[in-house]
Amino acid sequence: MTTPVFRFAPSPNGYLHLGHALSALINFEMARATGGRFLLRIEDIDATRCRPQYEDAIYEDLAWLGLTWEQPVRRQSAHLKDYRAALARLDAFVYPSFETRGEIARLVTKRERDAPWPRDPDGAPLYPGDARALSAAERRRRMAAGEPYALRLDTAAAVARTGSLTWSETGCGDETRLVTARPEIWGDVVLARKETPTSYHLSVVIDDACQGVTHVVRGRDLFDATSVHRLLQALFALPAPTYHHHRLILDADGKKLSKSTRATALRALREDGASAADIRRMVGLA
Repeated sequence: MTTPVFRFAPSPNGYLHLGHALSALINFEMARATGGRFLLRIEDIDATRCRPQYEDAIYEDLAWLGLTWEQPVRRQSAHLKDYRAALARLDAFVYPSFETRGEIARLVTKRERDAPWPRDPDGAPLYPGDARALSAAERRRRMAAGEPYALRLDTAAAVARTGSLTWSETGCGDETRLVTARPEIWGDVVLARKETPTSYHLSVVIDDACQGVTHVVRGRDLFDATSVHRLLQALFALPAPTYHHHRLILDADGKKLSKSTRATALRALREDGASAADIRRMVGLA
């Protein structure tokens, strides 16, 4: 029988807050209840925002909560070659787009003169450009000239290859249910950029497979992103974990917590005298 493997994968771009505590504790306790393994992964591909002091704080805060994890900790920045190799395998389904964010915004405005332009589940407009139509020679010329670009997944072509996909979801009640993936609602997502050989979508799929993760337990805000992850798993012929999307800790306005809010940061709460038991009560686990 396969040993269950769970992971908690924060980004060191700020201090952990109560929402992170909930996710980490749920993963840790599910691993313990099933006799499984608990891994910690540092998702630090965003070199402009991630800081060593935040990574150190992650270790301190989790240890203060009473969590232990296997060593060594996987850090994404140490595995960029893995993501480059994976991306190369998707060459038939990936194309470069050269529009800036400002140009994309103008394209959306132009298209919305007639009707609203579709948005993804996060509210961002789907890619409105026509870079898929560029010739291979034009793509090579522009890339060789040093133009900034984003490497996008041709979602329609990828779905045509994989067909319909599903995943097992345990986070919506007592029973496991089968969810139909809908990657098309994201449009042609970015898988990498000129300056960064990966994205969240690509790296999380490769990392989970490399680490043998069997159960992905994360916040409900990432439920829809699972459709993209299932599509990538199918393209790479990787096994699909079981998913569990848990409730979120929201602020007084009903919004997802931010790392910039001191009042919910674990370090600030600890400095103000809170105990690990207090944190468990605050996130509804005690």
